[in-house]
Amino acid sequence: MSGKRKRKVRVAFSKNRTKRTRSQDLTRRALRDIESVEDLTTEERVSGKGDLTRRRTVIASGDSTADTDQPVIDVDETECRRGRVLYVIGANRCRVRMDETGEIDCTVRRRVRTMARDARNAVVAGDRVTLRIVDDGSGVIERVESRTTALSRVSGRREHVIAANVDLAVIVVSAADPPLKPGLIDRFIVSAEQGDLKPVVCINKVDLDDPVRLQPIVGTYARLGYHVVLASAATRRGLSRLKQILCGRQAVLTGQSGVGKTSLLNALQPELRRRTREVSADSGKGRHTTRVAEMIPLATGGAVVDTPGIRQLELWDVEAGEVEAYFREFRPFVARCRYPSCLHLHETECAVRDAVRDGSISVSRYTSYVRIIGDEDGATGE
Repeated sequence: MSGKRKRKVRVAFSKNRTKRTRSQDLTRRALRDIESVEDLTTEERVSGKGDLTRRRTVIASGDSTADTDQPVIDVDETECRRGRVLYVIGANRCRVRMDETGEIDCTVRRRVRTMARDARNAVVAGDRVTLRIVDDGSGVIERVESRTTALSRVSGRREHVIAANVDLAVIVVSAADPPLKPGLIDRFIVSAEQGDLKPVVCINKVDLDDPVRLQPIVGTYARLGYHVVLASAATRRGLSRLKQILCGRQAVLTGQSGVGKTSLLNALQPELRRRTREVSADSGKGRHTTRVAEMIPLATGGAVVDTPGIRQLELWDVEAGEVEAYFREFRPFVARCRYPSCLHLHETECAVRDAVRDGSISVSRYTSYVRIIGDEDGATGE
């Protein structure tokens, strides 16, 4: 980046590095001058200056800005290499596939980790990174390149990026065991489209249910233009179509625990032999088997990020007034609502609600919309 104009960017740390020293002589000062007691400071505030600073200056490229979530840190690229993160362990260790050679274990430079981001981790599976090789043959990530796409959710009031720089979000649900939740499909669709990913709905374990019962659900999403795959890792039904969709693409497999994401991946590429577990007989819920999101190259070309199961999906950075944009069937009716700010809940002369009543919009999809607006059911999609 030596040919680009460099600039200084003020970025914030996620936490302070030092603590304010507590004043120890307040009592002595009061005894020396009793009249000054009323003038003593009764509270302390972090000023953000000096040793307590929450901000730091870094050298960034000329095309970065001070208010971006992830300023482009300037590094000497003649001494660095490029790679793609395969998986991350903790906050500081990850495995990276080099562009020129094989894979390498890396740590993450502290300034990358501590710069303020609304994210749980500074580096995630799928990230493109610039790294430096150190003496022991391992790498140090000096910079995370800007993400083109991301699948995210809320985790502890921060953004949890599940996977980055992928094209497709394959939303895996099960026909049974655990039961199918259309509301959760809708939440994943919103999350995917908000992150510029193309959603694909994959209903696994169709051998455990009557296919006729699934047809209304399949029809709802197919009419909206989404790819819908009826699959079974056990009987191999639908695998050829799923393989065709994934061929040459970058994708993330996401969904609840126990729906069979890893089993599908094993069926698509048997040599992987990734570990799986049965659904709990007591709770009927899936058990976490995949512990970290991992990008896995496919023999047919492209790659898939296998992710841990998600039991709740709270949407990140989606305001109530924006949700309608992610429900495709709402679009022809939104402009006909009487009020421009209509949320399609209780307003009068709402064209969207009229469309639900006359069958133009699915009742189940509208119910999902209402629950997302109200964030009901703990974001489980029940």
